[in-house]
Amino acid sequence: MTDHTFDLVVLGGGSGGYAAALRAAELGQSVALIEKDKVGGTCLHRGCIPTKALLHAAEVADTAREASAIGIRASFDGVDAAGVRAYREGIVAKKFKGLEGLIKARKITVVTGEGRLEAGPAVRVGDDLYLGTDVVLATGSYSRSLPGLEIGGRVLTSEHALALDEIPERVVILGGGVIGVEFASVWRSFGVDVTIVEALDHLVPNEDIALSKALERAFRKRGIASSLGVRFQGVTQTSESVTVTLEDGKTFEADYLLVAVGRGPATAGLGFEEAGLTIDRGFVVTDERLRTGVPHVWAVGDIVPGLQLAHRGFQQGIFVAEEIAGLSPVVIPDAQIPKVTYSHPEVASVGLTEAQAVEAHGTDGVVAYEYNLAGNGKSEILGTAGIVKVVRVKEGPVIGVHLVGDRVGELITEGQLAVGWEAHPEDIAPFIHAHPTQSEALGEAFLALAGKPLHAL
Repeated sequence: MTDHTFDLVVLGGGSGGYAAALRAAELGQSVALIEKDKVGGTCLHRGCIPTKALLHAAEVADTAREASAIGIRASFDGVDAAGVRAYREGIVAKKFKGLEGLIKARKITVVTGEGRLEAGPAVRVGDDLYLGTDVVLATGSYSRSLPGLEIGGRVLTSEHALALDEIPERVVILGGGVIGVEFASVWRSFGVDVTIVEALDHLVPNEDIALSKALERAFRKRGIASSLGVRFQGVTQTSESVTVTLEDGKTFEADYLLVAVGRGPATAGLGFEEAGLTIDRGFVVTDERLRTGVPHVWAVGDIVPGLQLAHRGFQQGIFVAEEIAGLSPVVIPDAQIPKVTYSHPEVASVGLTEAQAVEAHGTDGVVAYEYNLAGNGKSEILGTAGIVKVVRVKEGPVIGVHLVGDRVGELITEGQLAVGWEAHPEDIAPFIHAHPTQSEALGEAFLALAGKPLHAL
């Protein structure tokens, strides 16, 4: 048994873990980064990056299929599943190599193996003990299922769906959140018959209701079917197909069932409770500065209650490294973290929904404005419908920005700045957006809320 001592020991090499390691090393600390698989975690290898590569391939398929509408002679001959997979894996491999090089350049010690938290604080990997002045826990998340719903055969998680070597003919997706909606969008672009089963009343139910309804309209137009407001009851499968049954007795038959009901915190069996941490429904309980109840032990990313987003993990990893170094970084609440669903059309938001704003400030204390992308020249050129919705406190700051439409994910940073800096529409209205751009749609909404709309009545 060998003991190794570092300033910082990080358990988990995903978004939050490697961000903490990189920033700590940048600040002069010696760092050990412990990862049982590959640095980059779910986001790089099985989540954000490969799924967005798929979504780009889907966009290209749609562009080829619809080229004649804009006077371009092109033909769509189908999807080469092996070719798409090679493209996707090439993107991931390149990003992985770059990350490995960055970690090496920062002189971070990477330890491959399964770690377990122990007193010290320390992390044990096999017979070796890695002691840190501080330990950061960043063990990420896993694909959830439902009680009694076993994964296997033709019942898939998102990881299994990525590994498929075929383009199926029919798919049922259980769950209308981000993961389910994105896979539905990809498969439909590839020519698959898709049905989404969502127990709640709307797709992307955590978004503002205006965005949910707009996405549902767009999906209906694309031929994506949805069953909303009825719970899943069970599934049976054969070697050829699955049959999904809902609580109202309705059934759907498909080649595969994708289970996309969210992700759970990966904390079981890692020694967290034995080391004195408080665990609530699998999540690690921390204070607002990400300190656990055990001195010098911190937690970041998907194991901390709140939004499960890679960029939240990045931010929290950087935050903890700077907090340990005594830099007193600013706490960023989840409401100020942007969210993007990369479907066709995209959904993006930051801040409070109108309903949340009304709950916080009262019906008479909130003003909301919707600008239709039909009035935006660049959106018309791109052929995308959608809306921009901005919510403000009456005679006060912008507290929510919500968008739906192709490529609107690229606009949400401006919304984040407005919400994070508590800007009033009157403050933003004088700033000019380049023409023609989709960003003008945000400018139009700010102008309208400031009482001087330009291209709207």
